[in-house]
Amino acid sequence: MTPNALPDNPLLDFSGLPRFDTLMPGDVQPAITTLLAQDRALIERLTADDVAATWENFAAPLTDAFEQLSRAWGMVTHVHSVNDVPEWRDAYNSTLPEVSSFYAEVGQNLKLFAGYKAIAEGSEYAQLSTAQRRVLDNEIRDFRLSGAELPAENKPRFQAIAEELAQLSAKFSENLLDATNAFTETISDESELAGLPEDARQAAREAAERDGRTGWKFTLHMPSYLPVMQYADSRRLRAAMYRAYATRASEFGPEALDNSPLIRRILELRREQAQLLGYDNYAEVSLVPKMAESVPQVIDFLQDLACKARPFAEKDIADLRSFAFAELNLATLEAWDVAYVSEKLLQARYAFSEQEVKQYFTEERVLTGLFKVIERLFNVRLKPDAAPTWHADVRFFRIESTDGELIGQFYLDLYARETKRSGAWMDEAIGRRCVRQTAAATAAPGDIQKPVAYLNCNFSRPVRDADGIARPATFTHDEVTTLFHETGHGLHHLLTHVDELGVAGIHGVEWDAVELPSQFMENYCWEWSVLQDMTAHIDTGEPLPRALFDKMLAARNFLSGMQTLRQVEFSLFDLRLHSDFDPAGERSVLDLLAEVRRQVAVLVPPAWHRFPNSFAHIFAGGYAAGYYSYKWAEVLSADCYGAFEEAGDPFDSPTGQRFQSEILAVGGSRTAIDNFRAFRGRDPQVDALLRHSGMITND
Repeated sequence: MTPNALPDNPLLDFSGLPRFDTLMPGDVQPAITTLLAQDRALIERLTADDVAATWENFAAPLTDAFEQLSRAWGMVTHVHSVNDVPEWRDAYNSTLPEVSSFYAEVGQNLKLFAGYKAIAEGSEYAQLSTAQRRVLDNEIRDFRLSGAELPAENKPRFQAIAEELAQLSAKFSENLLDATNAFTETISDESELAGLPEDARQAAREAAERDGRTGWKFTLHMPSYLPVMQYADSRRLRAAMYRAYATRASEFGPEALDNSPLIRRILELRREQAQLLGYDNYAEVSLVPKMAESVPQVIDFLQDLACKARPFAEKDIADLRSFAFAELNLATLEAWDVAYVSEKLLQARYAFSEQEVKQYFTEERVLTGLFKVIERLFNVRLKPDAAPTWHADVRFFRIESTDGELIGQFYLDLYARETKRSGAWMDEAIGRRCVRQTAAATAAPGDIQKPVAYLNCNFSRPVRDADGIARPATFTHDEVTTLFHETGHGLHHLLTHVDELGVAGIHGVEWDAVELPSQFMENYCWEWSVLQDMTAHIDTGEPLPRALFDKMLAARNFLSGMQTLRQVEFSLFDLRLHSDFDPAGERSVLDLLAEVRRQVAVLVPPAWHRFPNSFAHIFAGGYAAGYYSYKWAEVLSADCYGAFEEAGDPFDSPTGQRFQSEILAVGGSRTAIDNFRAFRGRDPQVDALLRHSGMITND
């Protein structure tokens, strides 16, 4: 069966952008089944052929076929993330085992493995492009990590593990979303709202009205939760919200949503998988395709960073406790007080509040400022565009060269919804590649298929004022930074010049380097010239005053020591969970977390806190034994931005062009360290990160 056999199925239409306007849950099973059958037939034909494998008769056809499956399943996965209603959840989960099984089969297919090795070991290899050679090298590595060289008797078990892990990860994410949605706090006494900003109150009132109730409804979604923790004077309300958030998807809620058994099972399966491959633990497997060379190397990096940050973190927590006692009459600083006291100390020390700053970051102005940064840095143009979307909130844009040639396009889904998973992320809709096949492609053979990205956030949507008049959405500075971060990932995907899909954009980039462009873009949220263009007060239209910016700049590293140790804590916990922790042993996951906290933390949450149960990055994302990547890549990104600082201009044209050509354009076609060295002319140094974080001593 071919895609043409199901002409009305939007998942089988690769002639243009995804058809989200016509896509239905019932399209998933027949489309994916069709594509799996096609790919299996192609594999059968290619591996039965006696002709020697070459790039054109073997690697290229497989890339084309797998690309269609990846695009179709990527649409399904995306909708499952942004519109997790029962019908879509069922469609996703019912098809997930088939997809997982197929990829496990491919990874263990010795004939496919032999074909790639034959090309890599043959005379053709030297004639291939750098990108093609990199693709082959990665394929061979990934076949080994997928169990291709396992004894035949072990392959069924390895495949079963892969399929179960995929299902467990999906269930983990669904439980977390359902547990987040399950809790609401409705306030009827307005006095309990003391301290809350007006926009947070209004959003809570509108949420209650949508339920047909009076009062103010608060949820555990970030736009509702964070203002309560940061501004609510009611300690009771903060404590109630904090406990609900901290115990999501745990034994303190419905048994069906408890992620605890899933965590244990995921760790057991990953450990077994690693041992089948001949590794001692899963962390060793995880590091094979990364920049870092060994578990001890990463632990040394994290412990060194913790050592440098600890004096600053200890001062941070001492300042918070002293201020809480002296100014807020809090004898003890509880976990649900930290964000509140931090905001009060920030206001007292720097004479401004996050809420004051938020009034200047109106949605349209922020987007205009962001687009100007991209245009100035990379000599491109961004324009609104049209495409079918999965929700009325979603917007669509295109990136063009200065002469009008299309470079890429992206969807922007900014607001939080109950059916949308939490956090912020970038994902791929369509990857850049040279089109070879003639049927059902987005471009003619020989043309370049333009990349398309999804950018997803969970910000507050516009609300009405007290008079019922709609007001534009406003973002906190942290949210603006998040938007720049995800856009950095998007630019990595969209501005690639590589035509081989396997190493174009973010493909093939080592996981502990993939955060470099995203963290690099965050720096522009601290440039005065950028903020002047990016701000307009919601009431007056005036740009951010220089005096207020100077206060923000002075407070940039407020509590940075504590924040650094927090990231180190998560990273060490993740790494040790996947290296020296035995899920079958007597020690629990929480025991290990407590041990890590004793080593590095200056602020320990209550014993009932269930952080692992919501640690989706490592249990439902791609960061297992890789959460350290955020700090590792931050060293790279800070050092890269240091090149602009040395040039004396954040928009220095030669430096910007070099960053684009040596980091973004080459994607994964060469190693990340080679990319960095080509841009910086040397190996990475940690100095810029420490300086940007305010953790430089004057000794």
